Amino acid sequence: MPHFRINHGMMDARDSTDTAGRLPSLVAPSLGHAKPRRMGAVLRVAGMVLLSLMVLFAGGFGWFANTVSHLTTPTNPAKADAIIVLTGGQSRLDAAMDLLASGKGERLLISGVHPSASRRQLQVAMGGDKRLFSCCVDIDRAALDTIGNAEESAKWVESHAYGTIILVTNNYHMPRSLLEMGRLLRNAKLEPYPVVNANLENGGWLTKPEALRVLFTEYNKYLLALARGIVPVKPTPHGFALAETAAGG
Repeated sequence: MPHFRINHGMMDARDSTDTAGRLPSLVAPSLGHAKPRRMGAVLRVAGMVLLSLMVLFAGGFGWFANTVSHLTTPTNPAKADAIIVLTGGQSRLDAAMDLLASGKGERLLISGVHPSASRRQLQVAMGGDKRLFSCCVDIDRAALDTIGNAEESAKWVESHAYGTIILVTNNYHMPRSLLEMGRLLRNAKLEPYPVVNANLENGGWLTKPEALRVLFTEYNKYLLALARGIVPVKPTPHGFALAETAAGG
């Protein structure tokens, strides 16, 4: 009996020693595999988020292109207090001058005119009546982009206390123009007058590389304009900077 007890004790000691010696080899691999598993889970989640953003971006572009392609020029817009045209093409200027000549607004603001262009050169280029141009057309040379157009237009509208404005620009530029103008012209109603240079309905923009390029570029600018409403930034010569906010605003 003592012989068995001694051996049994030795066996217990050996077993416990062997088990203790094996513990590191059992625990270490499990810890080593946990980190790759966590990294894999993070990568899968990141991949799903990236894929969702890509789908959302593509779907948004499809909506934007479809919306723009269905914009049409009003045949007989209602009379407004004034007209604003954003420079960027001869067709925009011609359309705005026709609206002024037909009495659709009391005055016309041409926003974003190059500083080197004289009033006389602009009048000749637009082919409008000299008397009408002299009495009822104002020129803004300060605006350099759509944000500047909105800022200068807001000053002009406020100085004349206009309540309704016909906004003239190309169809692809209209969504962003309305967005920027609407942020500043809060007391005036904007009536869009999109100028259409090419028929893009029924997915026509998909078969025209130049139209597709213009729409894609404008869509990205539109997204930036939306984001700027959340994080206020302004373009600078060196990139972007946070915009100053009015006190109490």
